[in-house]
Amino acid sequence: MMADGTESLQASVNSYWAASPIHASAMSDEETEGQDTDEIDRAPLLPKQQHAGPPGATGRPLASRHCPEDSYCMVYMIFFLLGIGSLLPWNFFITAKHYWTYKLSNNTDGHGEEPRSDLSEYFESYLAIASTVPSVLCLVLNYLLVNRLSPAVRILSSLLIILAVFIVTTVMVKVDSSGCREQFFFGTLASVAMVSGASNLFSGSVFGISGHFPMRISQALISGQAMGGTISAVASIVDLAAAKDVTDSALAYFLTADVFILFCILMYLLLPKLDYSRHYMLAAEYNKSGSIPEPRGEADGPEGAPASTVSYVSIPPLKPILQQTWLLGLCVFYVFFISIMVFPGVSSGIQSVNQKSGSPWTTTYFTPITSFFLYNVADFCGRQATAWLQVPGPTSRVLPALVLSRTVLVPLLMFCNYQPRDHLHTVLFSHDLFPVFFICLLGITNGYLGTLPMIYGPKVVPRDLAEPAGVVMSFFLTLGLAVGSAFSVLIVHFI
Repeated sequence: MMADGTESLQASVNSYWAASPIHASAMSDEETEGQDTDEIDRAPLLPKQQHAGPPGATGRPLASRHCPEDSYCMVYMIFFLLGIGSLLPWNFFITAKHYWTYKLSNNTDGHGEEPRSDLSEYFESYLAIASTVPSVLCLVLNYLLVNRLSPAVRILSSLLIILAVFIVTTVMVKVDSSGCREQFFFGTLASVAMVSGASNLFSGSVFGISGHFPMRISQALISGQAMGGTISAVASIVDLAAAKDVTDSALAYFLTADVFILFCILMYLLLPKLDYSRHYMLAAEYNKSGSIPEPRGEADGPEGAPASTVSYVSIPPLKPILQQTWLLGLCVFYVFFISIMVFPGVSSGIQSVNQKSGSPWTTTYFTPITSFFLYNVADFCGRQATAWLQVPGPTSRVLPALVLSRTVLVPLLMFCNYQPRDHLHTVLFSHDLFPVFFICLLGITNGYLGTLPMIYGPKVVPRDLAEPAGVVMSFFLTLGLAVGSAFSVLIVHFI
């Protein structure tokens, strides 16, 4: 039961199926009696079938009659790892602030304080634009291809592109770019654009797949995205502490990303081999085709595809999805619009008020810890909280009200000790605890209020539209990042 008095999530957001003649009689009281919580969570997502032929008819899959257990939570952990991998490239790019400052400044010896440079000063803001604009285009492409290319093709191709770009980025760490900083700047932005486009194709596809699974799988994916930011922040801090040279630190840093992306590829290849994931993937195929999938054979079409699949090789209908998800989509849009407006463009520029003391905390570690580590830990906690607490509900008016209330965080961070200040010289919050508190609040509200509508979205539409609904929700998220990144540039220039 939700705190605002609405029905439980599974009963309310899947009410479309309660009215279906097939589904209404699919489970008797005796069948549901004694089910555990996970089984109840799974039930509304399963295709309740009537026998179309004899019980022993060829092609009726065991998955349609029996749901296997998620042994050792392997599927949960794989989606968690895929969630990490979906945002890890972006987080590794934005967290390596010391490396980009070094590469884009006039300092080439790898030691000492880097002088001020226009390229490095606004790098985070331009990085946000370069990452989000192509991401919107790739999500539109993903929606158009959702029924034309299999998820495996979209996911594996995007991961291979990410891996290739990161290998090039790793090699460039040891290349002297002091004589061609502008070329390195634009080359880096081009790499970010490619990685972000591929990452969003990857995350949109994976999130679409998770819509066919119980809600805990979607929650695992979104929590993994937050953990990706935490891992990149921890890796950055460890590399700064362990390596005396900036380039040595960056080399170890980007090599970590290379290895993890390769690991994500291996984990995705393992996913279809697990009974639990095969069960829901087969159910998804049934929902799309409208009939039980048959093994490939003589009845298949000339391309080797079953005839039943021909009917859904088209662009999914957008109107019924938007009718059910438009408010949730706007909530996602505004949550990430506010977050990217100040993170990392403003938050990474906030310096310790005691920086002149010369201690490592106030110089080397203040930004990596306060701006990146604390934000990502708070974001992870907010996302993880949705596993136990799911209020307000998908139709509650409290949800958009809470989302709008986050707007106050923008001026609060602007009046912290952001440096350099060229226009707005007033610093109202002149203590290091203020940005720590504001950034933690930004992160935890981003995680919680951003996750709720994301996991609600694929559940409030018919199950055959769950995957494209997941892509649509990802589109709202990326659109919020794109618009917010443009405003981030304006805010940084305004300060």
